[in-house]
Amino acid sequence: MKMKVIFMGTPEFAVVPLEMLIKENINVVAVVTQPDRPVGRKRVITPPPIKKLAVQYDIPVYQPEKVKEEHFIDTLIALEPDIITVVAFGQILPQRVLKIPKIGCINVHASLLPKYRGAAPIQWSIINGESITGVTTMWMDEGLDTGDIFLQEQIAIKNDWTSEDLSRELSYLGGNLLLKTLSCIKSGNLIRKSQNHEESTYAPLLKKEDGKINWLKNTNEIYNLIRGTYPWPGSYTIRNGREIKIWKAKPYSAGIKSHPGRFMGLVKNEGFLVGTGDGSILILELQEAGKKRLKATEYLVGHDIKEGEFFADV
Repeated sequence: MKMKVIFMGTPEFAVVPLEMLIKENINVVAVVTQPDRPVGRKRVITPPPIKKLAVQYDIPVYQPEKVKEEHFIDTLIALEPDIITVVAFGQILPQRVLKIPKIGCINVHASLLPKYRGAAPIQWSIINGESITGVTTMWMDEGLDTGDIFLQEQIAIKNDWTSEDLSRELSYLGGNLLLKTLSCIKSGNLIRKSQNHEESTYAPLLKKEDGKINWLKNTNEIYNLIRGTYPWPGSYTIRNGREIKIWKAKPYSAGIKSHPGRFMGLVKNEGFLVGTGDGSILILELQEAGKKRLKATEYLVGHDIKEGEFFADV
């Protein structure tokens, strides 16, 4: 008899792992995801990406506001799952839910635990300048990503990847690792390795203010912030009291050094330079609040920025 699997997940990151399970004929008896939410400026009620996929394959979908709701727990019990797999679901599972599946609950986490426990491991690994990250499958307990490790696989972070790029790569890696994990479980190989809690680090959910650029920091730190906060919450600076989001930039290698935050002129056909704590960074794409996204060279056509002007108080 096939193992009965409930899949819990919400964002785009969870889509590839679920699709891999479906294509491998894993018996996914239900999908649990977050409720439909308003999205965009017009606040259009939109289903989570994982719901769209589940509906496409006629898999029953449940969207509890809180997984601890009594009637939802009754629903899970009635489904009699052998295992619950969790991929970026967005809620912490209470002990009552963790005890429901016969085998247990497995989480796919986008870091090499115990590093980067929490909601935003992908973003913080780039912001902090990591060169290596990976994916972990782990047995879930009541803690925040504290359960025993099942399997891990690592990947090198390319120095031009944004968090969006890394998320896409880790989604595929996570899907494959989840399949390996379920295969091990099916064969009776229940691997468990305790985490070294003393080596743990935390990756909290990003807030808008986390994206504010401090031009006193060195070029690589600013570059990593721009990559790590793309596409949300985005990195930003201030000019004449108006917020300017920096969508794309790159370190500048010509060795030019100036005051942090200072406009240093145009680099032909590419963008413009801004001083950092140890050199300069080349701004390639930006967006002023309330305006459309532009190449930096296009922005300069309509904005008279004088050399020596500062982008923010530093």
